[in-house]
Amino acid sequence: MPDQRRGVMLGAAAYVMWGFFPLYFPLLEPAGAFEILGHRLLWSLVVMAVVVVAMRRLPQVLALVRDRRRFGLLVVAGIAVTANWATYIWGVNHGRVVETSLGYFINPLVTMLMGVLILGERLRRLQWAALGIGAVAVAVLTVDYGRLPWISLILAFSFGSYGLAKKKAGAGAFESLALETSVVAPVALAYVVGLGTTGHGHFTTEGPAHVVLTIGSGLVTVVPLLCFGAAATRVPLVTLGLLQYLAPILQFALGVFYRHEEMSAGRWLGFVIVWVALVVFTYEAVAHRRRQLRDAVEAAAV
Repeated sequence: MPDQRRGVMLGAAAYVMWGFFPLYFPLLEPAGAFEILGHRLLWSLVVMAVVVVAMRRLPQVLALVRDRRRFGLLVVAGIAVTANWATYIWGVNHGRVVETSLGYFINPLVTMLMGVLILGERLRRLQWAALGIGAVAVAVLTVDYGRLPWISLILAFSFGSYGLAKKKAGAGAFESLALETSVVAPVALAYVVGLGTTGHGHFTTEGPAHVVLTIGSGLVTVVPLLCFGAAATRVPLVTLGLLQYLAPILQFALGVFYRHEEMSAGRWLGFVIVWVALVVFTYEAVAHRRRQLRDAVEAAAV
């Protein structure tokens, strides 16, 4: 139980840190989203290299590189999480924090849909209901925005793809994250160097505080991911699933009450429908978990 309690605390810490990300990335302006992303990738790799060496995980990283199947899956994971980060930073720095929060609200529903379409999983009745309600919410928000909420959809599908690739790779949290960042780091390095040599970079032009904050993007990226990885091995998936709502709730609150982003009646309606879908989804997941535990106890008693 102490280990599980520690896992809950680590998971909550990860999602709370992710929830407050909208306060961090605007501090890196006037750098654009892709420059911030480039530095975030590079400094994350530096942090992960230190972690891997300190924890003596280099042999495991090299083993992953030699395993073609797992290496390929982690390449996919690296590309997916890079797309997720780029979209998120762009959305936050362009005043669309509420729309980014929607992406993480609907992520569980998108992950469920990907399980059906890609893994051939079969949904239970209430899962189908949650998915249908979520689709209605997206339709309502599309009408209100006058377009698809593309930021939300890219965030949900990219993070869902990231999770799927990571699950199929079955690699350790430290070594897989190190490999994911190393795969895309050369492109990030070329982009950042290109900006610097053409005079369009902002790394050293905005003062020492900006340099420190830019380097710090590596830490603020890696720390919650490591907390999440540690939590995932200690708590049931249902518990982790409940904790994941902390991040979008905080992001939504920051967008509405701190950034004062516009929330029309149609937008409120769309979000309320999303929350109804998540209540149905969560109720079904908890009830199914309880049935599984009850059946296991009954089977053990026979």
